[in-house]
Amino acid sequence: MKAEEMWNKYCKDPSISYDTWSFGGDPDHLAKLVAEGIKTATCSAYVFYELEDEKLPEEGEYSVILDSQDEAVCIIKTTRVYIESYHNISEQHAYKEGEGKRTLEEWRKIHEKFFTEELKSVNLEFNEDMKLVCEEFEVVYQ
Repeated sequence: MKAEEMWNKYCKDPSISYDTWSFGGDPDHLAKLVAEGIKTATCSAYVFYELEDEKLPEEGEYSVILDSQDEAVCIIKTTRVYIESYHNISEQHAYKEGEGKRTLEEWRKIHEKFFTEELKSVNLEFNEDMKLVCEEFEVVYQ
């Protein structure tokens, strides 16, 4: 199902907007974790919002989560947004991200590799002091 089709099944109010996106790294696996209620948080590098002059996510916003084929998996509503340095990410946030054993140690291992590769694309290097945009969300439709 395409994003617009899923959105129209969920919401009949044309004044309410939504975004569409997929997770980096492994979009199919991560979207599945969201749909199963295991993954309830994510983060992204703040520097990309600056470089792309993109607004930060906000509480109350809706997103249709896509898989690697741009098919809609579910709709989420953002419940919390905050900025945190990579080195200050909490055990709680790592757990909510839902990957692997859901420990901070594993979160750091996965995300250092991910951010290192992502930052290379804009000729930047990974740094543990880098700011992250952290989001928490809930599934509202699937």
